[in-house]
Order: sequence, then structure tokens, then C-alpha cells
Amino acid sequence: MATTLNQIAQYLDNRHWKYHIQAADSRIITGVIANNVDQLPIAIALKEDGEYLELAAPQLLQVKDHIYKGLLFQTLLAISWEVKMLRWEYDPLDGEIRASIGFPLEDASLTERQFNRILSGLIQIVDKYAMPRLQAVLETGIDPAEKALGERLLLTLQEILPDGSLNLLEQALTDRKKRGFDS
Repeated sequence: MATTLNQIAQYLDNRHWKYHIQAADSRIITGVIANNVDQLPIAIALKEDGEYLELAAPQLLQVKDHIYKGLLFQTLLAISWEVKMLRWEYDPLDGEIRASIGFPLEDASLTERQFNRILSGLIQIVDKYAMPRLQAVLETGIDPAEKALGERLLLTLQEILPDGSLNLLEQALTDRKKRGFDS
């Protein structure tokens, strides 16, 4: 019951997508025009005699010697924590960052619905969620999600503290900064 390249090609045909089958490598190369990536190439590979499917978005970023590489890795791990399915890969030889989703099929055949969910998930997470955030980290050295985390923390404090406590906290932080304590 292994999945075949022809089966995946049929699913892509149903979406009216262009693609190239590389039968010798058991993969299909396709891609989409994305909003936050110049081009979003997608490699669809069957492994283990069609019992394992992997979709990958290669060459999303090159960060071999980037000044914010450490913060970028931290952000990649945070994104992995926040979303389903997606994993990040890093090639230390050339600094390539790629995203992928692996899907074990074992003795089941891949359905078109499963394939479409995996494909759409990869595109949505990479293009609409991750890339704007990752690009901001590389440009500024600040993860935009950390600002949002601070806002969520304030909302949580506001819910659990008595009325007026946030004003007291704000005053205490202001006084602390005046005394020379920046953190």
C-alpha cells in the first residue's frame, strides 16, 4: 500500500500545479509564489519505499555568519513549539535554513486530503507565520513575538492583580530605572 510519485502527481494535477518529477531521487519539485519569500520551492520526497513522505521548503534563509544567528535559532525553536508538524533544519556547511514536514505512512496510502493538509500547512506556516518573524529577527535582532509575550504577560497580571496594581508596578519600574537599575 505504499504511496507513489504518480499518486502525488495526480494530487498536484488536481490542484492545477506545475511540477517536475525526479523519479531517480523519488521526489517531485514544485513551488508557489509566496508573499514573504521571493519563491517558495517545495521538494516532495518519498522515502522508505513510499512509506514515509517528506515535504521541504529548501533554501529559505542563509545564515552561516549572520550576527543574529543565535537569536534566529531561538526563534526557530519557539516557532516549532508554537505550531504543529513543522520542523526546522540547518546545514552548518553553508548556513542553509529549511523547513520540512515528515509524515510516516507505513502501511497506509496517502490520501489527497492528508496531502493537501500537509502541503497547505507547510506553505501557510512558512510564508505567512514564520518568514515575516524570521526576517524581522535578522533585520533588527528582536523577535516580534517577544513584544507580544510582554503584552500577554501584562494582560495576565491585570486579570489576577487587584485594581490599580499595574499602576503601582509601572511606578516601581520607573523608580528602579531612576536608581540606575535597567533590568
